[in-house]
Amino acid sequence: MMPTSVYDDVQAARRYAVEMHDGQLYGGQPYVYHLDAVASALAPFGPTAQVIGYLHDVVEDTGATVQAVRERFGSFNADAVALLTDEPGATRKERKARTYAKLSTVTGPLELALVAKVADRLSNVRECLLEGNVPMWDIYRSEHVAFRTAAFRPGRCDDMWVELDALLAPTSPPTSSDA
Repeated sequence: MMPTSVYDDVQAARRYAVEMHDGQLYGGQPYVYHLDAVASALAPFGPTAQVIGYLHDVVEDTGATVQAVRERFGSFNADAVALLTDEPGATRKERKARTYAKLSTVTGPLELALVAKVADRLSNVRECLLEGNVPMWDIYRSEHVAFRTAAFRPGRCDDMWVELDALLAPTSPPTSSDA
C-alpha cells in the first residue's frame, strides 16, 4: 500500500528503517532510539527531512540498497540517503574524508540531506556525552572542523550547529550534567 500523506510517508520510512535495522543496537538501546532522535530533531524541517532522517543509515548499515530506497520512497529521498552513506575506505579516516568531500559539493534542495547529517551527528554527540563515551566524543571532536567545512550551509540549521559546536568545543568532554 502506497503512503497517502506526508504523515504516512514518515511512518512508512520509520517502519522500513526499523525493519531493516532489526536486531541492531545503538549503545544499549534498539536502533530505533537513534532514528527517533534524529527524526525528532528534523521535525521543524518538515516531513521530507524526517523521512531522510529515518532512512539515513539503511544503506550504510543494513542490506538495503539505494535502488530499494528509490523504489519505496522516491528519487529525492534515495539521492539524499546516497549522500549520507559513507564512501568506501580502509579506515574511518579514509571513509570520512571521501564522504565529507562528497558532502561539500551538495547544493540546492539536496542540502536538506546535510541538515539530516547534522541532526545525526548531533544525536551521536549527545549520546556520547550521556553515556560518557569519551573515546567516540574525541573522534567526533577531531573530525569536527572537516565535518563542519563539508556540511555547514548558512541559515540551514543554525541552532543545531550552535549546539554541536558548543558540545565539541571544550578541551575535555563535558559531563552529561553540563550538556
